[in-house]
Amino acid sequence: MKVGLYFGTYNPIHIGHLAIANYLVEFSDIDQLWFVVSPQSPFKTKKKLLDNYQRLEMVNLAIEDDDRFRASSIEFKLPIPSYTIDTLTYLKERHPKNEFYLIMGADNLAHIDKWKNTELILSDYHLLVYPRPGVNKESLRKHPHIHFIEAPVMEISSSFIRKAIAEGKDVCHFLPKKTWKYIDEMSFYK
Repeated sequence: MKVGLYFGTYNPIHIGHLAIANYLVEFSDIDQLWFVVSPQSPFKTKKKLLDNYQRLEMVNLAIEDDDRFRASSIEFKLPIPSYTIDTLTYLKERHPKNEFYLIMGADNLAHIDKWKNTELILSDYHLLVYPRPGVNKESLRKHPHIHFIEAPVMEISSSFIRKAIAEGKDVCHFLPKKTWKYIDEMSFYK
C-alpha cells in the first residue's frame, strides 16, 4: 500500500489540512494518508503546543468518518525533538510492505537541506510537495523523488486560528465541526 505521511503539530488541525489531504488521496498515487502528529519539530518551540494527546484527539475527531485517513501517534514513542528520518526508518521497519511518501508544503521543502539526513530521505522516499503562499516552486530544490502537486493554495494556518480564538473571534468554519466543538468545550487557545 502507498501511504502518504503528512507530518505536523496540528495545533489545531483545520480545513486547510483536510483539503490538501483530500486532494492528495484523490489526485496522487497514494492509497491512504496518515496524519503524523509531531510532539515537537526541531524548528519550533513547544511553549504554545497543546498536549500531544489533545492534538491527536483533534485529528481523530476531524477524520473519524473517512477511512482514507488515519491519525498516527508514532512520534510520541520516539525521542524529542522529532526528526523525520528517524520516524521514516521506524515506520519502514514496522510496516515493511508499505511504500511511504512524505507530504510537505513548499515552505518546508525550501528548508529541507537543514533536515537531518536530507540525502537519505531524498534517495529512499518520494516527496509530494503542495504549494504554499509566497513560495515559488521554481526556486526550490530539484530531485527525481520530489514531485510538485498542484493542490489548491491554502492560506489558512493554525497560528491564525489560535490568534483569532484568543481574540474572541468565531472561526468555527475554519475547523472540522467536531474539532471546533472540542476546542470550544475545552477552552483551548483562549
